[in-house]
Amino acid sequence: MNPCVKTVQVTDDYSLILQFTDGSRGVYDCKPLLDFGVFKELRDKPYFKRAAVEHGTVVWPHEQDICPDTLYLDSVKLENAT
Repeated sequence: MNPCVKTVQVTDDYSLILQFTDGSRGVYDCKPLLDFGVFKELRDKPYFKRAAVEHGTVVWPHEQDICPDTLYLDSVKLENAT
């Protein structure tokens, strides 16, 4: 089982800076999702910036979420994890 998301920070270029429960950190690019179904709403930057962590993954108010395994496996890992 992969680690879950512990914290999230959003960027102006539709990326998420994530800290995982194993202490690692990564950047997940959400731009490829913005043309699909329920994720189209994330194009609105103020709405995108409402990302939060619930139950180990990233969610938005209108029930969009991204699988925590996807976030972990597809994020670009950052050095100097804390």
